[in-house]
Amino acid sequence: MLSRGSTGVMLRRGTAAVAAGMLLYAAAPAWADDVRGGQRPVIKTLALTQAWRTSKGGGVTVAVLDSGVDPHHRDLVGSVRVGKDFTEGANPPGVAPSRLHGTYMASLIAGHGHGNGGNLGIIGVAPEADVLSVRVILEDEEPGFREFNSAERFEDVVAQGIRYAVDEGADVINMSISKELATREERAAIRYAISKGVVLVAAAGNDGDRKIDGDFAPYSYPAAFPGVVSVGATDRRLRRATFSNWNSSVLVAAPGVDIMGAGPGDEYWVGRGTSQATALVSGIAALIKAKYPGMSPPLVARALTASATDRPPGGYDTGTGFGVVNAARALSEAGKLAGYTETAAGDQAQDPAEPLAGGRTAPIEVIVRDDKRVTVYAAIAAAAAAGAFASLGVIFILVRRVRRVYGSQDA
Repeated sequence: MLSRGSTGVMLRRGTAAVAAGMLLYAAAPAWADDVRGGQRPVIKTLALTQAWRTSKGGGVTVAVLDSGVDPHHRDLVGSVRVGKDFTEGANPPGVAPSRLHGTYMASLIAGHGHGNGGNLGIIGVAPEADVLSVRVILEDEEPGFREFNSAERFEDVVAQGIRYAVDEGADVINMSISKELATREERAAIRYAISKGVVLVAAAGNDGDRKIDGDFAPYSYPAAFPGVVSVGATDRRLRRATFSNWNSSVLVAAPGVDIMGAGPGDEYWVGRGTSQATALVSGIAALIKAKYPGMSPPLVARALTASATDRPPGGYDTGTGFGVVNAARALSEAGKLAGYTETAAGDQAQDPAEPLAGGRTAPIEVIVRDDKRVTVYAAIAAAAAAGAFASLGVIFILVRRVRRVYGSQDA
């Protein structure tokens, strides 16, 4: 079953989903400028004001694989395209999706605020980016929640959502969701996305208090798949939040406690979780892709890790990965990497589009061992070695004789 990463929404096939509502609490009917004020710690930590001088995410599409996004929220209106609903049939007919968690995540990624100059409401990390809403989970409180998490026909909704988002032109895919078991279909979908240059970002999960053999917290998918940017959450001191999973899949971390975001119907919420941290990192990935559209997913990940701040001792740990993301520094690092490619070139390079046994590669020269020649050469080498030792012996004898002669003359 899938569960939302808000403590990611966490999706866990085969177990009860963690209710994101337990980790969300509505902000008091706040003035919109109070909402923006509540975002100041995150804006400062991620150095967004500096980053926006270089990029605001224009021209980039971020697919939000979640519970659905409210396209009419005043802080998102005009930026959201509602895509396919892969949960269709789980809820009873006529039941509208709640879209709370998905709207929340979308606002952190691409909220543009409202009012004069957009100075009110939620400002996302990439305020000029577009959002593609792809519904792949239900909110805990939706009536079809139990059906969705138990029916086999919904088993591969994440894989289907990834492929759909790629084909619809997504540059970044945000997955503030998690599940305990990986599937072959998901792994194949992730390979497909990466092959198309799409950056995948996912929540590390919120089972940080569950230890496995005392060495690490559970792995969560799709975050733990190779090639996916797995995101942990930090607290106000920028240390691993107690709920955030800690294991070797964690690549980077971002703030995940007391995060202000938008909800359906022009509401605002405050919550915590690796979901929120993941959305913030997806926003930074969007900034990078807007500035360097041809940059491959591995190099985007490299820019995120190499530029991280608050690095743990030794440079890496399983709680916060390589450190806390920093948008301004990530863009600067991306600029250094922009001229590089992870693909080898030249006559000796294998074209990844061609099979290894393809006819376009040059034939391999086979070297045959000639045992007779090996024996002859070995004998010659042995004779040469014997001659060398004999010569050394002669030289030794001559040196001793010379010493004796000069010794007798001195006497």
